[in-house]
Amino acid sequence: MSRKIVIIATVLLLCGTVSAGEFSKVGTAGAQFLKIGVGSRYTAMGEASVASSGDIYSMYWNPAGLVQIGDNELAFSHVSYVTDISLNYIAYARTFEDIGVFGASATVLSMGDQEITRTAMEDQNGTGEMYSASSYAFQLTYARYLTTQFSFGGSFKFVGEEIYREKASGFAFDFGTLLYTGFRSLRIGMSISNMGPEMKFDGPDLDVAYDPSDGGNENQDEFNSRLKVEAYDLPMTFRIGMAYDIAFGPESNLMMSVEAKHPNDNEQQGAIGAEYDWQKKFFLRGGYKFNYVEQGLSFGGGLKTPLGEETELSLDYAWVDYGRFESVHRFSASVSF
Repeated sequence: MSRKIVIIATVLLLCGTVSAGEFSKVGTAGAQFLKIGVGSRYTAMGEASVASSGDIYSMYWNPAGLVQIGDNELAFSHVSYVTDISLNYIAYARTFEDIGVFGASATVLSMGDQEITRTAMEDQNGTGEMYSASSYAFQLTYARYLTTQFSFGGSFKFVGEEIYREKASGFAFDFGTLLYTGFRSLRIGMSISNMGPEMKFDGPDLDVAYDPSDGGNENQDEFNSRLKVEAYDLPMTFRIGMAYDIAFGPESNLMMSVEAKHPNDNEQQGAIGAEYDWQKKFFLRGGYKFNYVEQGLSFGGGLKTPLGEETELSLDYAWVDYGRFESVHRFSASVSF
């Protein structure tokens, strides 16, 4: 069984490398906010998460990992992204015995208001009008064990983007699997994210008046016209990875994770990550991304503490190096009950 999995994974990665080498696809997909990872635990580990995720944030990384939560889990994550952009994520999941786990989440990316400028000489310093842009996604997830060692999960997303008065909306699906190989703690995870049709902006500002004479004929009436807008793909991503635990005694453990990623709008990428925990209460994490233009090193930490007999609070922080941009700080909190 494990030999077949290795062969299939190798073929998929080789195919992805060949196709990526044919031409660069950077910038060919929109809705880029869907690529901003949530959950500080996993971003601190370099996003090597497809086989290591096992909490409510699995809804983003690999829906199959959602089966590992307790009865209920509620989470919130905040990302202070580059250029004063912020992303907020809230999620809730609940386990139903003999049925599976259901979850729901909302992701909202926002930015501050910007002043509108135009090419006309008198408007180059601003018109006094303001505009804003935002993106959002609402997700429903279901996951369950198919065997004692194999789980499957799937998600449906409604995705929307807005720029001033123009809007685009669409939908997407995520699918994931998680296999416990039976060799000690080794597990293998695979997922595909943001698989869906193209999206396209529409709105009142695309309606314009067109003068075919370009002002050269005073008797020429303007025509009611509409600017043409091209549709764009969603940032679909395939991930495959492995995770393995190394025990250092009854109270400490080291988890190692590795992942290969093939996005439809970039070249092949990879990541490695590690998490050390003591007494399942205190956590230190680090990771590194390969073949990214700006991102590379990341690290962070976390704390788990009981709030009652059956309630536990998790607090996590991550720092990510963005090269020439400012470093990005991420905070997450979750409650299991």
